[in-house]
Amino acid sequence: MTIQLGLIGAGRMGKVYAETLAFGVPEVSLAAVAEPNSAALEEVAARYHIPHTFNDYQALLDSKEIDAVIIATPTGTHARVVMDAAAAGKHIFCEKPLSQNLQECDLAIRRVKESGVKLQMGFMRRFDPAYRAAYLKIQAGAIGTPVMFKATSRDPKRTSLEFARRENSGGMIVDMGVHDFDLARWLMGAEVELVHSLGACLAFPELKDVGDIDNAVVNLCFANGAVGNIDISRNAVYGYDIRTEVLGTEGSLQIGYLQQTAVLTLNRQGVTHDTVPYFMERFGTAYAEEVRVFVKHILDNTQPDVTGEDARAATAIGIAATRSLDENRPVKLSEIN
Repeated sequence: MTIQLGLIGAGRMGKVYAETLAFGVPEVSLAAVAEPNSAALEEVAARYHIPHTFNDYQALLDSKEIDAVIIATPTGTHARVVMDAAAAGKHIFCEKPLSQNLQECDLAIRRVKESGVKLQMGFMRRFDPAYRAAYLKIQAGAIGTPVMFKATSRDPKRTSLEFARRENSGGMIVDMGVHDFDLARWLMGAEVELVHSLGACLAFPELKDVGDIDNAVVNLCFANGAVGNIDISRNAVYGYDIRTEVLGTEGSLQIGYLQQTAVLTLNRQGVTHDTVPYFMERFGTAYAEEVRVFVKHILDNTQPDVTGEDARAATAIGIAATRSLDENRPVKLSEIN
């Protein structure tokens, strides 16, 4: 069986998924793409030999030939497109987040359940070989009971000022921290109960004009008593720095790396090596694997493990952490939920 798949959104992430679908998933036929920007639409359709193109995604959803869709539209549109896809009876893979609004998350989740289609959210780090191996080791008891979560998420450059506006991205803590909030729940096996954030605009003063920051620390308290800490930064000028540690009662797991190529230069100036440039170099394999897993769920008629409820939980943590920053106090998740 070949899945007829439609791509909704032909921007940066849309191109990432188009590459995977066109060349990395033999069970899929990338049959259609929808994108309001005609130039981007034509570019992606030509590059990946996509036969059907639409400026309006609803026209793609109306196609009886399409079995499932990949949603890679702007962040604020995800929930609406998910609901429209569910109403059209299409299985759904959606880039994170589901929404920056919990009421929209709840409505989208309900519409998906009512329609009976499958929904998988794009938390790609769960499909990275290192993170997956760490999860399985934790499940097997390799480090005993997890008691502390530590994560570093640092981008090598700031985002655009337009995207940095909270109405577009949710702000740095929501936008960048969402992957770590998801990992915290997944790896620790417990819900986050309280957060306390500290942050400031320290490297890019222009971000103040759009209400954003560039560096933050978010402390976590879990429902089972475990604790955690995440540092988030937009100014890792040395490279893309994504690392995680889970400390347990019987040991620790350290996940991630900074050196991209296994080459050291040793000379009179010292010892040097390169670093991971950006997210595709680090997580390209994970982006491909999550799509392959989504297709397998459709073929096997099984439910995805990364759900709309997971997306809602990560968004709730991000909202609480942002409120903590704004109000300079610890915030309980019960205040948000």
